[in-house]
Amino acid sequence: VFNAETAELLSHHQVEIKQEFPKEGWVEQNPKEILNSVYECVERTCEKMKELNINISNIRAIGVTNQRETTVVWDKTTGEPLYNAIVWLDLRTQSTVEHLLKRIPGKNKTFSKFKTGLPLSTYFSAVKLRWLLDNVEEIKKAVEDGRAMFGTIDSWLIWSLTGGKDGGIHCTDVTNASRTMLFNIHSLEWDPDLCKFFDIPMEILPKVRSSSEIYGVMKICPSRESGALTGVPISGCLGDQHAALVGQMCFQDGQAKNTYGTGCFLLCNTGQKSVFSEHGLITTIAYKMGKDKPAFYALEGSVAIAGAVVRWLRDNLGIAKTSKEVEQLAADVGTSYGCYFVPAFSGLYAPYWEPSARGIICGLTQFTNKNHIAFAALEAVCFQTREILDAMNKDCGIPLNQLQVDGGMTNNKILMQLQSDILCIPVVKPSMTETTALGAAMAAGAAEGVEVWSLNPGDLTAVTCERFEPQINPEESEYRYARWKKAVMKSMGWETSGPSNGKQK
Repeated sequence: VFNAETAELLSHHQVEIKQEFPKEGWVEQNPKEILNSVYECVERTCEKMKELNINISNIRAIGVTNQRETTVVWDKTTGEPLYNAIVWLDLRTQSTVEHLLKRIPGKNKTFSKFKTGLPLSTYFSAVKLRWLLDNVEEIKKAVEDGRAMFGTIDSWLIWSLTGGKDGGIHCTDVTNASRTMLFNIHSLEWDPDLCKFFDIPMEILPKVRSSSEIYGVMKICPSRESGALTGVPISGCLGDQHAALVGQMCFQDGQAKNTYGTGCFLLCNTGQKSVFSEHGLITTIAYKMGKDKPAFYALEGSVAIAGAVVRWLRDNLGIAKTSKEVEQLAADVGTSYGCYFVPAFSGLYAPYWEPSARGIICGLTQFTNKNHIAFAALEAVCFQTREILDAMNKDCGIPLNQLQVDGGMTNNKILMQLQSDILCIPVVKPSMTETTALGAAMAAGAAEGVEVWSLNPGDLTAVTCERFEPQINPEESEYRYARWKKAVMKSMGWETSGPSNGKQK
């Protein structure tokens, strides 16, 4: 919850959501658990506000932000999900992608780039939806019976929170729609040709709205007593990376931010024109702040594994009990001692779009220990960001002179210093790192009919920041970066989609 005058964070609550990995490369979440976590966060935050003597009737609007591309299909008559949500970095659709590629002249992965801004990849929702329609009997049947609804997590939440099967609003916003591969980012409409190509019935798609308008109001949840925010309009909706761009106040052409979460996402505002990348970036809608307002575009570089590599060291290798401890291990040595880690657990995203890559750790010697591996993991996050920044500088022609950062991992000071060293430019971090939530709040508060938040540049509160300046010489930085690139080349072409070690993929 934010103060609309000062953008100050008043109260918050968070709950970790379980990821499920039913098979290698599969990543799922339970849509009911996601919805319940939202209810729990609302209740707990409202309780905390009462403790702070803030009247919750002052909450004037609600914004929704979500991990994009994660795909849900549910039954509009029962309100129940028909399958787990398939998470954005899930890889089960690799064979679906290969199958679809065969139907494209010259197997051109970028065939839809000028309509959607996206390459054909396991990453986007259309292929996940295609997989669900092909493989889940219940979903196939629900589509035939006209009971199925598709959406990314924002749609599932807005529909559920505005009444669900009793009149819930089935909508999404332009930023989330622009990540499905079914949306024309110029006409701002679902594209009939693409729906036909993926063989997806258009009637299951949500209605596309702007990122800042009243979609509906919160209804009491029948299964829980809570109705603290009943009647409050839901009036902001942005995919998480777009929300962070707004929360970082990157409203000017050429301003960019990098969010360090599970993955890493660098977005650069390109204004009201869509710029198409020659260097492996994707073109996306940045935001559209109102029904009658223009759409703004961004170039984006996506890295699948950033924070997830620290989680992997913690949970899979058990080299530390907490993420903080991983940071400490790295701090204790201050070098990777020539060890390089390419965390291509879900293939490589930008700028390579190489699903056959897999993670590798190389340059190991008898001297290498867990501290060096922890350091190499942090360094990997920085190198991946550098690759995207290089691509962005080539596409935009104006090199960034500083990088604005946010997200959970930015609390790691070693990582931020390392990032500045590897980019050879300053890294600037706002003192309040919840910029994704802030962006959703700004969109909600600025909506017509709510209007408690001004987005005029002159009215925006200056944010206090911490700056990290490069501390190593550029030659050393270049040398390490070149070695990293060599390691990336070694990670490619690892996986084929045929049977591997006797297991069918």
